Amino acid sequence: MRAVIQRVSEAACKVNGEITGVIEQGFLVLLGIEDADTDEDLVWLAQKIANMRVFGDENDLMNKSLADIDGRILLISQFTLFAQTKKGNRPSFIRAAKVDKAIPLYNKMILELEKLTGKKTETGIFGADMKVSLVNDGPVTIMIDSKNKE
Repeated sequence: MRAVIQRVSEAACKVNGEITGVIEQGFLVLLGIEDADTDEDLVWLAQKIANMRVFGDENDLMNKSLADIDGRILLISQFTLFAQTKKGNRPSFIRAAKVDKAIPLYNKMILELEKLTGKKTETGIFGADMKVSLVNDGPVTIMIDSKNKE
């Protein structure tokens, strides 16, 4: 499971012109799920996201978490995080989980993040043509792969 976490001052997702999720200060999380992912990967990654300390403290050091700043999460499914680009110019997405595996894990991630943060996780719509807008604060962008735990 891979996540690209962007610290944002605001972010939103629209599908067919309708807003499906919107946040102010917090994280825009792009989530990629692969066939090899398990519930263990999901719990580990959710804990990393919820506890990530990248918000500025009184000394402008990255010491505060989402809870410390009363931040929110906008979670967007992103199968292209598993693009393989070694051969040719057209990416292969063979490692990305198929819908029957990805949707249940995506839904579990929403619930796990809500449990950890105590707040509703805003979302896009899985598999939809989403238009995501954000103001990256910093900019701060962090990539995490659950297969690189050690």
